[in-house]
Amino acid sequence: MTRYLITGAAGMLGRDLQEALAGRDVVALTRAELDITDASAVAAAVAGVDVVFNCAAYTAVDAAETDEETAQLVNGVGPATLAAATAATGAALLQISTDYVFQGSATTPYPEDEPRDPLNAYGRTKAFGEEAVLRLNPARGYVVRTAWLYGRHGNNFPATMLRLGRERDSVTVVADQVGQPTWTADLARQLVLLADSEAPAGVYHGTNSGQGSWFDFAQATFQEAGLDPAKVEPTDSSQFVRPAPRPAYSVLGHDAWSRAGLDPMRDWRAALHEAASSGVFGD
Repeated sequence: MTRYLITGAAGMLGRDLQEALAGRDVVALTRAELDITDASAVAAAVAGVDVVFNCAAYTAVDAAETDEETAQLVNGVGPATLAAATAATGAALLQISTDYVFQGSATTPYPEDEPRDPLNAYGRTKAFGEEAVLRLNPARGYVVRTAWLYGRHGNNFPATMLRLGRERDSVTVVADQVGQPTWTADLARQLVLLADSEAPAGVYHGTNSGQGSWFDFAQATFQEAGLDPAKVEPTDSSQFVRPAPRPAYSVLGHDAWSRAGLDPMRDWRAALHEAASSGVFGD
């Protein structure tokens, strides 16, 4: 029987992964239970494990601009440590990465083999982690880039929008950043599909299909909740300046799935509809 390890198991994706793996032999370790930068602890944790999902990450994008060293430990050194340990045992490692490894200046979806060109400190640390996984565990190392995550167990953009929509006459949302809203439950199922397949090691893009702006995402959320989408008003990112620059275009291509004989994830609007119907956004 396949044995799975989830690191960063208390996070939004980690918790959905546990649900996707219900009934299987799973070890789920939180950040407090496993420091992925500790080589001896990691070696002990991966012993006897067949598949490792690394959901542990430093995700404070703005804070990374002034604390890149800490971000690098978690996003760079941690994956490298896991990659070396899994390569030694023959286990597969699925490393969760990000669209932030790209500048965001493209106008067509980024293919999986597009050269990395990160825009900010967070992206640099995630790019380092990607490179380490592919270099140190070339036979069974997988990098799965995702973006614009929302889910029941963590930061939830739709829920925030609905709360604001009920409190205010209007909500202003940027319309000049385009990406792929991605439901963590869908991503978790896709990760399990990849782990259980015979797909070759390498880079895959784990985002729901299609594309939309944050403005589109907010309007679709209002529509799903029965609120007036016209309450959402567009603006541009110059009105929301933050320490770390954000990619303007974060649409990822999905060709690697079809090459591996697997279906990519469904359209983001279909996922949003099911998420809303299942109560992910609360009351």
